[in-house]
Amino acid sequence: MSGFNTQLNDALPDLWRYAFSLTRNSASADDLVQDCVERALRKRWLWLSSKPLKPWLARIMLNIYRNQMKANETRSYVQYDETLHLSCPSNPEDRVELTELLKNIDNLPNDQKEALLAVTVGGMDYKEASDALCIPIGTLMSRISRARAKLRVRDKPLHKPNIRSVK
Repeated sequence: MSGFNTQLNDALPDLWRYAFSLTRNSASADDLVQDCVERALRKRWLWLSSKPLKPWLARIMLNIYRNQMKANETRSYVQYDETLHLSCPSNPEDRVELTELLKNIDNLPNDQKEALLAVTVGGMDYKEASDALCIPIGTLMSRISRARAKLRVRDKPLHKPNIRSVK
């Protein structure tokens, strides 16, 4: 059981970042992590000690989050000021870019967003993320690739400025 507790403590920072990326709110992320840990402790007998704990915890968290979203029926969007405050880019242009990136991530299809956030924010490798999302690793990689491609397309300006070099 001490292996469980050690892995649980080690996973908490990644779980909180993943929760925050899903909820975009510190208090909601805290609540989501607390619900996840509480459920994991209550059902620790379901965890297979031969497998890493973090994907199992991420799966619990994602299920709790999805259930909350279904219960709410409508998703309320939080202002991005809290996210910007936590990361606090000093350059105003960087703030605008970060705001746009977060909005674009929010607009991704849920399956792509969950896959991308599990790897980039949740700190999981592809194997752990595929286990957490209960999808084959190839499907995970495909979803991440499609999400990144959509973000790249949205990041490009609509028209390129016409700049000429003077010789």
